[in-house]
Amino acid sequence: MSDELLSVKSIRVCYGQSEAIANLSLAVARGEIVAVMGLNGMGKTTLMKALIGLLAVRSGSVMLDGKEITGREPFERVAQGLAYVPQGRMVFPALTVEENIQAGLPPSQREVPPELYRFFPVLKEMRKRRAGNLSGGQQQQLVIARALASKPRVLLLDEPTEGIQPSIIKELAVQLKAIRTEVGLTIVVSEQVLSFALSVADRILVLNRGALVHESPRSEVNEESLGRLLSI
Repeated sequence: MSDELLSVKSIRVCYGQSEAIANLSLAVARGEIVAVMGLNGMGKTTLMKALIGLLAVRSGSVMLDGKEITGREPFERVAQGLAYVPQGRMVFPALTVEENIQAGLPPSQREVPPELYRFFPVLKEMRKRRAGNLSGGQQQQLVIARALASKPRVLLLDEPTEGIQPSIIKELAVQLKAIRTEVGLTIVVSEQVLSFALSVADRILVLNRGALVHESPRSEVNEESLGRLLSI
């Protein structure tokens, strides 16, 4: 069995006539955490939306565990094992924490899996509280828990540290690595905060104008050089 779980081959994504991603290829191994970095407008969110099916791929292919999913609808990709946490958290503010997580469960299941509360203990404490009353960091944990409720094989996280205080960012990195270790989850995270990416990822990719301009294992990253690349 191949170690490659998610494969992107020469994809092209456009907004109208404007090309946002051109001929991009990458592969993510089972159980790997990959951080996709870059400044605003460089294609990170576009890539995430193309992977989950919210944006059409003009050419190229997206494959999950050797199966073509390029033309699949988002709900079909979720059923195949992808989960997506968009930028901006997007909780259901009038629903409780528990009800938000239940929204991510299969229709036949109503009980929140206990491991989700073990991964994020604060959510258990606040499970009867309305999601709109949580802090930004707590809401981010909530939407990740809701995505995990579908038992995905690959979790796509778009800018998870946006608007979150530094102490919670550090906690989130620890939680994601623990979840990866316990359930064998593969994670692709788009990010601008270098310290978070370096603390959570096994491999760092950098996008510039929709093209992959840098790739290296975390162990080989030169932080000074990478910082300069991300400031261009």
